[in-house]
Amino acid sequence: MAAAAAAAFGALGALQASRARLVPAWCRRLGLGLGLPGSVTSMRAGPAMWAQRWAPAAGGAVLKRGYSSEVNAENELRVRYLEEENRGIVVLGINRAHAKNAISKNLIKMLSKAVDALKSDKKVRTIIVRSEVPGVFCAGADLKERVKMHSSEVGPFVSKIRAVVNDIGGTQRLPRAIGMSLAKELIFSARVLDGQEAKAIGLISHVLEQNKEGDAAYRKALDLAREFLPQGPVAMRVAKLAINQGMEVDLVTGLAIEEACYAQTIPTKDRLEGLLAFKEKRPPRYKGE
Repeated sequence: MAAAAAAAFGALGALQASRARLVPAWCRRLGLGLGLPGSVTSMRAGPAMWAQRWAPAAGGAVLKRGYSSEVNAENELRVRYLEEENRGIVVLGINRAHAKNAISKNLIKMLSKAVDALKSDKKVRTIIVRSEVPGVFCAGADLKERVKMHSSEVGPFVSKIRAVVNDIGGTQRLPRAIGMSLAKELIFSARVLDGQEAKAIGLISHVLEQNKEGDAAYRKALDLAREFLPQGPVAMRVAKLAINQGMEVDLVTGLAIEEACYAQTIPTKDRLEGLLAFKEKRPPRYKGE
């Protein structure tokens, strides 16, 4: 039976029956910067390209699938704003089935544009980045496109990827997550892990049984996003900043960063609303102000 795995740093993924078929769908808090975490991937796709569309359903969106042999660059990234009880959640759906969702120049351009728009939209609280291609999340860089690049183009292209997917950098981030010795072992051997192994070393945070629809990871991401929605946007934003920056420094400096971040919440209306809601024994109504 297939399973679904949720990767560390807010990443979620589906684990297929064979080893290390991690298919993550990112669920990240939208704050002072948008991070799209990296993952261990080894993907497979069907012989035909899938074209998919969304249909409304109780409790969320359900994906209806149909076959298509055409490649449309304009549909490689689909931005979807959820409504009703999911208002404030945005789903970014990657749809490059012919290339197993490999990262191309066009996809990076579209992701960059979407991220810039989301960061300036105060109504957006949480985003989920998922694949719309069955059995595949992302095969990494589009090597067929990369081989056609001049050597002078490669560096700037990688820099653009880092600007959008700012959690890449395995040689630096993996040792911080699982320790230097084990990180070297995995990087030097290019070892492929299954979901239970990845969870055991702290590389992922959830392992789930796959459902009949094949979207257990997305459903888990949606559940997490719903938990984030009622929280104070200002507090969440500075908490994210404190965590991200604090992990790169010693404890004393990290505590100073935390204090500086907390100071930013003191003059806000949201802080007063939280205190008033506690006094009146009601849920707070945060506005991000």
